[in-house]
Amino acid sequence: MDTFYPGPVNQPSTYTQHHRPYFPPFDVVRLSEKQRGKLSTSQEEKARQQACGFTESVGIKIGFPRKTIATAQNLYHRFHLFFPKKDFGYQDVTLAALYVSSKMHDTLKKPREILMASYSVRFPEQAAKSKSMVGEIDMDPAVLEQDRQRLLAVERLIVELICFNFTSRMPFPYVIKIGRKLNASKKLTKLAWRLTIDSQRTLVALQYPPHVVAIACLYLAALLSTFEQSESQVPPGCRSNHEIVTVLGGHGPWEKKFQAQVDDLEAISHALLDLLISQTQNPSANTTPNTPSSPSPHASRGAHHVAVPPSYTSDQLMRLKIAMRETEHPPRSRTPIFGDGYHDIPDGADAIGRNEGTVRFLFGPHGGA
Repeated sequence: MDTFYPGPVNQPSTYTQHHRPYFPPFDVVRLSEKQRGKLSTSQEEKARQQACGFTESVGIKIGFPRKTIATAQNLYHRFHLFFPKKDFGYQDVTLAALYVSSKMHDTLKKPREILMASYSVRFPEQAAKSKSMVGEIDMDPAVLEQDRQRLLAVERLIVELICFNFTSRMPFPYVIKIGRKLNASKKLTKLAWRLTIDSQRTLVALQYPPHVVAIACLYLAALLSTFEQSESQVPPGCRSNHEIVTVLGGHGPWEKKFQAQVDDLEAISHALLDLLISQTQNPSANTTPNTPSSPSPHASRGAHHVAVPPSYTSDQLMRLKIAMRETEHPPRSRTPIFGDGYHDIPDGADAIGRNEGTVRFLFGPHGGA
């Protein structure tokens, strides 16, 4: 979302809203700080993982493909760049995000179907006792209607936030294509794929294009496979993991070929390592918690768990971060979108969801052709 441009004072209010697929890291940090409220950074991260876990469990329960679940997680992150967490329940936002994502990927489900799947995740004991073939819970129709109305209200905010731009690019296809270009082994590509799934639990998808996220996951997968690890046998025709680390870990022709920069790969890798470290220190966070302090033992069948290699501990991952810091490249300069002060940051609650004036939604960023 970009800034709004009001019309003349003596005329009816008119606004222009530009869709921005990505934000500089500086803006993401400031926007997150503004919407965090009284939550600490660790509490905010815990709430984010709680929401992502719930999104995943409901998405798997209803049978959504990975691209729909990943886009819903990304929409949740985008929503809370502009709307305070204290004003919305995470379940309302995540379910609305799943509904919008199902439209974007043509995997449409009705709001009632998404809500019924969410009840099964939230109340597993009742779902286990259900006589329905699909485990549907008998809910009070009035409660169901109230939840549906809240879902639709948040859905409106989300679609206005993305300027009705229903196109979505995912990093998953790039992992396969770029992995082949790098002659990476299938084992390495599989780990990179799992890391790409995990990347949607972080804010990197709001800051970098999907192909850059995919390359960073291949780079991190190679690092995890080589740092303090014994060298595995390289399949015929494939590059070794050490070679891939050497190629992607420095400047070279690959940057022009793949339209990416090494400092972006390092920034994404650090964000993912922070996630992996938190998961090794708190494995119960892999499940879908009912409350921040009460992890649910009823994890959704087939749910994805964060891709921490089994041989790694949090101390080893921390040492990897330290080793990367010692050789990292300086970050490239990215101009903030909203200026340098907090007064320049738009407030989503004031900017969208209104029924007064005229809003002009544009897919391109402000100043584009």
